[in-house]
Amino acid sequence: MTADFVYLVGGACLLLAILLPDLLSRWAVSAPMVLVALGMLIGLTPLPDDLPLDPQDNRAAIEHVTELVVIVALMGVGLALDRPLDPRNRSSWGRWGATWRMLLVGMPLTIGGVALLGWGAGLTPAAALLLGAALAPTDPVLASDVQVAGPQTGDLEVDESDEVRFTLTSEAGLNDGLAFPFVHLAILMAAGGSVSGWALEWVGLDLVGRTIIGVAAGLAVGWALARLAFRSQSRTLRVAERGDSLMALAALAASYGVGEVLGGYGFLSVFVCALTFRSAERSHDYHAAMHEVAERLERLLTLFVLLVLGIAVTRGLLEALDWRGVLVGVGLVLVVRPLAGVVALRAWRRHQEPGEMRRSEKLVVAFFGIRGVGSVFYLAYAAGEAPELGQDWLWSTLGFTVILSVLVHGALATPVMARIDASNERR
Repeated sequence: MTADFVYLVGGACLLLAILLPDLLSRWAVSAPMVLVALGMLIGLTPLPDDLPLDPQDNRAAIEHVTELVVIVALMGVGLALDRPLDPRNRSSWGRWGATWRMLLVGMPLTIGGVALLGWGAGLTPAAALLLGAALAPTDPVLASDVQVAGPQTGDLEVDESDEVRFTLTSEAGLNDGLAFPFVHLAILMAAGGSVSGWALEWVGLDLVGRTIIGVAAGLAVGWALARLAFRSQSRTLRVAERGDSLMALAALAASYGVGEVLGGYGFLSVFVCALTFRSAERSHDYHAAMHEVAERLERLLTLFVLLVLGIAVTRGLLEALDWRGVLVGVGLVLVVRPLAGVVALRAWRRHQEPGEMRRSEKLVVAFFGIRGVGSVFYLAYAAGEAPELGQDWLWSTLGFTVILSVLVHGALATPVMARIDASNERR
């Protein structure tokens, strides 16, 4: 019965992935909102009792499914970014200035703010830090309504006016990997022992070492695949000429696998691989074809996860939720993330910085910190490493926060971004 149910849900998601984008394009309703609501309604019907919905009993399955969704989304996000990032060019780094501020200032502030809320709610320091680390990164999966549309190809002229979409997209691509050090820190804290015993290991390995390895793996795999696809001496191996867009799946699997096998952060590897591949033959139409494959697969997997999440909500996921969990979720979405974003975008301010955003645009970037599938993955991963971190209250609070973000940000994304677009056109 469980296998039959999975096929049923998968078929429904495939159909909805085809129909929903055009059906919802005129209204301030996002596909994630519809899928979560539909899942909640399905959860109220008489379903089999053995469905794999309990996060405690199905932690490994949840971890691997959400892991796949995130890496597919990261490949699509990396391919969609037109703005180059050349490590040897200082001005190139400056054009990503808002992204660096959101990562280096906004993200730690968000982790600390949520951790303080969790600690005040009675969590142990390790559990509070895990909650902050899991909920801090914005989600590349659910943020399609506020992200760049896709790669420009042909006669490429990079549009520098849409700083809001670029910042939200690039932030979502990078902060999923950069949350991992803090998840590992929570696991080390839960394991006990003196701080001096694991502090150097965390700084040297988890914070610095794994990050460098992940970036290096992404660079190497992206360079190698781009050279193969565009410049191989054998015409048979130049897949870009044939337009075989399944290279996107090979790239995300290879980069993630290499990054993880070498001990780095695979999420960073996938995103950096996509950026590196995108930098080769930047105007080639092949990038758009690869992005389309990643985007379609991401949409299907996302709808599946959200439908199951909606079913789980009305089948007991929120049973452990209390006023403290509600306070954490509402506080993150409406207070912590917006304040952290505003502080971050005012940090290191330079008068001549390229792409400086107006005040209204900064408020939009600060507010749209969408939470989603990545947060579910981090909690499932940490619970596998330290079972005491997989408590029901954390699952309920995280589930509530994701649903709240889907509803609030989903309802506001269309009208807010329409105003931003209209303002950019007037400028």
